[in-house]
Amino acid sequence: MSTQPPTTDLGELSPLPHDFPFDPTHGYDLRRLLAVKAPQGPDDFADFWRERHAHALSIDTAPRIEGPWVTVDGIRVADVTYTSADGVRIGGWLTVPADGRVTQGCVATHGYGGREAPAPWQSPPETATLWPCLRGLGTRSLLPGVPSKSAGHVLHGIGARESYLIGGCVADVWCAATALRQLVPEAAGRLTYLGTSFGGGIGALALPWDGRFAAAGLTVPTFGNHPLRATLPCTGSGESVRTRLAEDPSVLDVLAYFDAATAARHIEIPVHVGAALFDPHVPAPGQFAVHNALGGPRELLVLRAGHFDHPGERAETAALEEAQRRFLSGPDPVVPRPTA
Repeated sequence: MSTQPPTTDLGELSPLPHDFPFDPTHGYDLRRLLAVKAPQGPDDFADFWRERHAHALSIDTAPRIEGPWVTVDGIRVADVTYTSADGVRIGGWLTVPADGRVTQGCVATHGYGGREAPAPWQSPPETATLWPCLRGLGTRSLLPGVPSKSAGHVLHGIGARESYLIGGCVADVWCAATALRQLVPEAAGRLTYLGTSFGGGIGALALPWDGRFAAAGLTVPTFGNHPLRATLPCTGSGESVRTRLAEDPSVLDVLAYFDAATAARHIEIPVHVGAALFDPHVPAPGQFAVHNALGGPRELLVLRAGHFDHPGERAETAALEEAQRRFLSGPDPVVPRPTA
């Protein structure tokens, strides 16, 4: 494991001032965060996800370029749609280098705020990237009856594992991979994944079962270690889940199938993780639970804070994006595994 703090020694930084009614570190320092474990999960955890993945691969995604291509800063951009599970039509964007040189593909997802436009500077060079708005979110994939705000979205269908909306969002990633490979055949040789916050947690759930992905970057991933996460107050979607669990503890049985840290145990491809020491929105212990559980080569960049304006944030973000571009550029990085 490679632990790379940003430009400043994190141990020498003073605590970040805030006005939250709780401590966004939840009393965890880096040493304690690196010791957070992942739940084992239900006995049929892997079977549940493999069955869903097999169904997603059988879907005719029928991808379409919608409207004209536009070239911006050396990148060609087009609106795109494709079909995912349950017949849901997903909208997003496709970006490709303007010079036409493509050596790999990437599926890049978003946080719970959705996405208004692609962010092509985050992709590695020579990459065709599909930027989907996952179902119910963003400007391109809103659905009737599905809340677009995180507080409601994260609870939609939570009464059963078959109906929980998060499962559909994972299928959107698998179907995005299929659509990208059809739209840009050159991307099929090597496929990577980028996901932040909500997208980081969705990625951890999607990656173990899909052998088409060669490497991934997950930033401040959510949905890690639900039993622990549900005890930690926050300002993000986890607070809705925490409130719901207080009313109906049986929901934890459903959430056990959607735990990003449990899923990370099954990920064997190289994964770069950006995880924060201080995060009011996505509790840091859940982020580190995802990283700590990864079953394959991994690299960690420790962030001072996530989802929070703070001194040095711009440089920290730039360092993270550069580290993930390097990590995903290929060939597959060789990252030392911890011996204990």
